Amino acid sequence: MSPRPTISDVREYWNRHIHDLEITAHPVGSPGFFSDLDQYHFEKLHHLLRLVDFDGYRGKRVLEVGCGAGTDLVRFAKGGAIVTGVDLAESAVALARANVTQQGLDADLRVADGEHLPFPDDSFDLVYAHGVVQYTADPQALVNECRRVLTPDGEAVFQVYNRISWLNALSKLMKVPLEHEDAPVLKKYSAAELRALLAGFRSVRIVEERFPVKSRLHGGWKGILFNTFFVGAFNVLPRSLVRRFGWHLLAFCRK
Repeated sequence: MSPRPTISDVREYWNRHIHDLEITAHPVGSPGFFSDLDQYHFEKLHHLLRLVDFDGYRGKRVLEVGCGAGTDLVRFAKGGAIVTGVDLAESAVALARANVTQQGLDADLRVADGEHLPFPDDSFDLVYAHGVVQYTADPQALVNECRRVLTPDGEAVFQVYNRISWLNALSKLMKVPLEHEDAPVLKKYSAAELRALLAGFRSVRIVEERFPVKSRLHGGWKGILFNTFFVGAFNVLPRSLVRRFGWHLLAFCRK
């Protein structure tokens, strides 16, 4: 039996990996690099602009846990939020600082472990943790910390991967690995399992999202088959029939 991955294992992995790096030819950390990341991020995750009101937190304190290169954090900052971002990886925080600086924005950016946040109780109006819970060593500890630093009636947004999803099934069928499948931790959840993880919140609303869009990362016959046939065929199906199979589970929670 392999030893359980530690937070140090997770930190080491994410210090060596930059999410979506393959989609840009610009030098890492350049304006073109950040522009490409933003375009691709909201191309494949177009539902975020509908579900998350990035402009709705003006003057409010927003914490992003697992901020990466700061793509979402910059959106909140442009909307007038007072933003703080933490990430386990020093390389990610360095990129986020460059991103924020190049856009003339302000942010408090720190290298920190989401399972042990360096903030007092009741510090933030919104905690945003998109694509973090599934990669950390102790998901419950991270969720508990996010709830702890929220103000009373504060809001948390989490995103995890749906185990009962089209992409999980297609990955196994086509023998194409998922993104970051080699990470020390990669956990997928059912909606019921995610709800149980978030049981400490007063209210939880779970939305299934991320349905097939054409991929720029996969080539060859499998990529052609996916982009030419599967994407179109899947998306003509009524959403009422396939809604529960979205690859992402987004949870909107109230403390």
